[in-house]
Amino acid sequence: MKKKDEKLIRFLSITESHHAFGLPKPQHPLISLMHFNESNPFNTEMAPIYDVLNFYKITFITKNSGRLKYGQAYYDFNEGSMLFLAPNQLVGTTEYNKNTYAYILLIHPDFLLGYPLAQKIKQYGYFAYSVNEALHLSEQEKDIILSIYNIMGQELNSRVDEFSQEVMIAQIELLFSYINRFYKRQFITRKAVNNDILEKTEAILDNYYNNQQSLHQGIPTVQFLSEQLNLSPGYLSDLLRSLIGQNAQQYIHLKLVEKAKEKLSTTGLSISEIAYELGFEHSQSFSKLFKSKTKMSPVEFRSSFS
Repeated sequence: MKKKDEKLIRFLSITESHHAFGLPKPQHPLISLMHFNESNPFNTEMAPIYDVLNFYKITFITKNSGRLKYGQAYYDFNEGSMLFLAPNQLVGTTEYNKNTYAYILLIHPDFLLGYPLAQKIKQYGYFAYSVNEALHLSEQEKDIILSIYNIMGQELNSRVDEFSQEVMIAQIELLFSYINRFYKRQFITRKAVNNDILEKTEAILDNYYNNQQSLHQGIPTVQFLSEQLNLSPGYLSDLLRSLIGQNAQQYIHLKLVEKAKEKLSTTGLSISEIAYELGFEHSQSFSKLFKSKTKMSPVEFRSSFS
């Protein structure tokens, strides 16, 4: 058996991706919908080892037997799992097996040019989620996604006319709207787990300030917080927004202001000393943030306790 080339590569075009899978050229050079199933299995010998794509990739797994390697780890993806990648994201190794059935939608950014979706797609946080934060669909949700993919497939395989791109753009927008809804549902249905994450988030920030890590490391960042929780920054922010209406950055500021209020009301430290203990290089930055959150300056807040 010939060993696959271990060299990591960048796929510049969707056509290159098709060639790597041993598939014919795509019907359209800027968008492709591949369907791997029993009659069209993954060519595991030709499936590439790669690290970067120049286009969006949405994988919808309809059947999976065993584990699938994605990046440096193996994951047990359920039927109905969806994974999302944006251009220029580091992927690592992807190893499919012939019993993995999936739809793979590839969208080059140039296909969206001239449409509002070209900018809107950059706002969808799930393209930055980690693989262990995949979307898991219910049976009804799977049927909805499949219905959209069926329309896409019919459009891509029919005669191209002046309406073709508009129809495809409309279907992509509809797909993303449903994905937003389904992720929101996933946050809600996993409420017990998510509440546990919220408690851990609060504990991490409390320990950060109680142990005076801010003196040496500055204000805690979203990246720091997400690493402590083993989540991606985007997923953490969206999860917190679903639970408390604030993203991770806003929650960090909330906890910081709470700690500042505590120090202002119970210690004789100067404003500059408090700012320094909380991780600010300049007291003016602390005062500006504090006032933006409380409508009072630190001096005015302290005076209210006199």
